[in-house]
Amino acid sequence: MRILIIGAGGVGSAAVRIAVRRQFFDLLVIADYDPARPQALIDALDDGRLVAAQVDASSAEAVAAVVREHGITHVLNAVDPRFVMPIFNGCFEAKATYLDMAMSLSSRHPEAPFEKTGVMLGDEQFAAASAWEGAGRLALVGIGVEPGLSDVFARYAEDELFSSIEELGVRDGANLTVEGFDFAPSFSIWTTIEECLNPPVIFERGRGWYTTEPFSEPETFEFPEGIGRVECVNVEHEEVILMPRWTSARKVTFKYGLGDEFIDVLKTLHKLGLDSTEPLTVKGVSVSPRDVVAAALPDPATLGDRMKGKTCAGVYVTGAGKDGEPRAVYLYHVVDNEWSMAQYNSQAVVWQTAVNPVVALELLANGTWKGAGVLGPEAFDARPFLELLASPSGYNSPWGIEER
Repeated sequence: MRILIIGAGGVGSAAVRIAVRRQFFDLLVIADYDPARPQALIDALDDGRLVAAQVDASSAEAVAAVVREHGITHVLNAVDPRFVMPIFNGCFEAKATYLDMAMSLSSRHPEAPFEKTGVMLGDEQFAAASAWEGAGRLALVGIGVEPGLSDVFARYAEDELFSSIEELGVRDGANLTVEGFDFAPSFSIWTTIEECLNPPVIFERGRGWYTTEPFSEPETFEFPEGIGRVECVNVEHEEVILMPRWTSARKVTFKYGLGDEFIDVLKTLHKLGLDSTEPLTVKGVSVSPRDVVAAALPDPATLGDRMKGKTCAGVYVTGAGKDGEPRAVYLYHVVDNEWSMAQYNSQAVVWQTAVNPVVALELLANGTWKGAGVLGPEAFDARPFLELLASPSGYNSPWGIEER
């Protein structure tokens, strides 16, 4: 396997640090718009399988050229979602397997944005599914942590734990703090603004997909391993798009533990128009307000030594167990920032996101996972993924299950 990781930010760098401990690949090219970033990572890791490259992720032709130059077989997209389609198309053109952790962007319904869906997350990619399948090529979409591991949990719940599922409720929460900053998101603020301020999508079988108001339907959820009770609200996320395609759940929701202060900041950014991606001209320079916000905040990849606490991703599943009796379980994965920093020099949120596509790449390399078309993680057997993730001889990152 010859891998190209596009993006040497927090998640891309964490993926490289995780992958170099494994032997399933022959070459790993790290490409970024700024070639100094991948080179610095390579210098730090000193692994002969690593190569640095420069790429313009907004150009499908540029992506295809890098794939061809290095004989790449698999591409992991580790940049923000606005670059999904050029990388996706470049991989198809250059005949490489494609993986991402966030799907193509949505756009709201023009007349009823908080009732009806417009263009949904991933619609552009799913529109090309028949072309990928016809060519015998695979695009594995949404294989981070959320989406990603949460979707693997959904597959596992349907296959191993339940005879019927009432709801797959993705619930994400943390007790992370960042010393020295009044406001410092632990993940890309560009992506956070996108998913939190767009109308959240909910799925109900028989009704289909529909939308609601941002931050709606707050609920207090009890997270495991000392994180405790966190208020979670509706947020737009790919799981709600993916899970209904490969599971029989009656309902799918996604709720994120943001906190009142974080929500207030996001609402203020929206009121001021600072969440916009449309460029403004400022003293003769064209600049996107959202890019300015991102530039003004600390890089999440650099916050690990100031962070304390744990992050949890999981799926709360309700329905009937294999015995037909009512059952409710929370399948989850917790990462302690102290552990991820000590072991990988990566903060917890980016490490938890990055480990899952690396596990998937290893399963693709050894033939355990295979397929063609545009497929989500639910389309594959969950058991080998979860075994490899948790095994001490694998990625040594256990997951848990709580009866509720």
